[in-house]
Amino acid sequence: MARLSHVCMRFPSPKLVCFSSISSSRRSSSSLPWISPLHYPKEKPPKRDPPSPLTEASATSHESQKKSRFISHERAIDLIKRESDPQRALDIFNKASEQKGFNHNNATYATILHKLAKSRKFNAVDGILHQMKYEPCKFHEGIFVNLMKHFSKFSIHERVVELFDAIRLYVRERPSLNAVSTCLNLLVESNQMDLARKFLVNSKRSLNLKPNTCIFNILVKHHCKQGDLESAFEVVKEMRKSKVSYPNLITYTTLMDGLCRSGRLREAIDLFEEMLSKDQIVPDALTYNILINGFCQGGKVDHAKKIMEFMKKNGCDPNVFNYSTLMNGFCREGRIQEAMEVLNEMKSLGMKLDTVGYTTLINFFCRDGKLEEALQLLKEMKELGCKADSVTFKVVIEGLCKQKKFEEALQMLECLPYEGIYPDKATYRIMLNSLCYSDETEKAFWLLSLMLGRGFVPHHATSNELLVRLCETGRAADAVTALFELLEVGFKPEPNTWVVFMETICRERKLLPTFILLDQLIEGMEIP
Repeated sequence: MARLSHVCMRFPSPKLVCFSSISSSRRSSSSLPWISPLHYPKEKPPKRDPPSPLTEASATSHESQKKSRFISHERAIDLIKRESDPQRALDIFNKASEQKGFNHNNATYATILHKLAKSRKFNAVDGILHQMKYEPCKFHEGIFVNLMKHFSKFSIHERVVELFDAIRLYVRERPSLNAVSTCLNLLVESNQMDLARKFLVNSKRSLNLKPNTCIFNILVKHHCKQGDLESAFEVVKEMRKSKVSYPNLITYTTLMDGLCRSGRLREAIDLFEEMLSKDQIVPDALTYNILINGFCQGGKVDHAKKIMEFMKKNGCDPNVFNYSTLMNGFCREGRIQEAMEVLNEMKSLGMKLDTVGYTTLINFFCRDGKLEEALQLLKEMKELGCKADSVTFKVVIEGLCKQKKFEEALQMLECLPYEGIYPDKATYRIMLNSLCYSDETEKAFWLLSLMLGRGFVPHHATSNELLVRLCETGRAADAVTALFELLEVGFKPEPNTWVVFMETICRERKLLPTFILLDQLIEGMEIP
């Protein structure tokens, strides 16, 4: 079978492209070699009896109908979108281009490029871009904006800038401010600040760029994320000098978020008041949530509640996120009753708490020893169609273990995968630790087998603890079985564990199979 690095790429007609070895310096390490289905050897069909005239006429009619079926642009786009294999998607693209009178347009090119870039077939993307140079159709910059996002996602940042520069070549127009802000934001979000600075300098020079509010907001966001609030406020000063870049709600919300994260709550409120009085900008639910969350995180949940009341009085209805944030703040301070009052107010307004909100409440009920209330909330989630996830059940299982309700916890842990919920390693370890330190050796031994069978390895200290406790409770056979199961996953007992293990084995002289296993173990290991 021929690899795609040896497959030809035909350009006499700009309608056909194949995966090929494009003579380009841009070979992505993530692009894998391809084997085109077109080059698979085909078996020769067996010879058949000559068809009768009637059969031949029927076959001719069928072939005629098949040939006459034309793939339109809409049909090609639909087929490419539905195809999960990028190789077959490209085959569809090529097949459509081979039709007489068919020329690909902006939409079909956008669709195939999206499919290939999403699958990390960047050499093929380069081939399609090369072909586009010979197409007479009008291209739009959206193709390149989308490609920039894909290349940024896979950390190929230099190509992001190159694709921005390609807009002029292909679209034959100046890139819009949307394209500029998208490119800048992708570089800033990826912390490629050197590239971002060069990009801005080049854009100002070549495009005579005058940054708008959106572009300035990207810089404000970057400085706030870095904790450099002074630089963020300097950017805002520059914004005020121009009418096209005056600070807006997003600017103020970003600054307030930065102040809250730095614990400068008083300054955040002052800025909020300045936004209202000086610039007469009306805050939305997100802006209020920044302040509510900031005060909750700062341990001032009563102030957060006042902000919520101010929000209501000024005609901005709180949403699920505002209520959830305030509820979490009450939970964090151990004020469960007030948290439940917030939940009840949500219910009265027809709002539904999400999985994260329920999990937060369940967690604080479990910590407070109110297991029944936690289980009631879990039941409520199921009744309301809010699916609990692995984190929710981890919290519940830990709560059950604290209350020594190991049977319920084990049953839940065993059944969860059959309900499509897969607990993580930490959940199994929490349970095993609780069983070991509660002298529930029989249940711990059973859980160890379940845990290992599902591909989870217990903590080293817990494994030693379990082996020692099995020995101390006279379960020598189980201790040997557990030891060999653990050895298979690379476990090595501590010296103290060996001492207890040997003493137990010596006392159980009638366990001949155990001696045989021990001899095999000693032969295969260096005992400390």
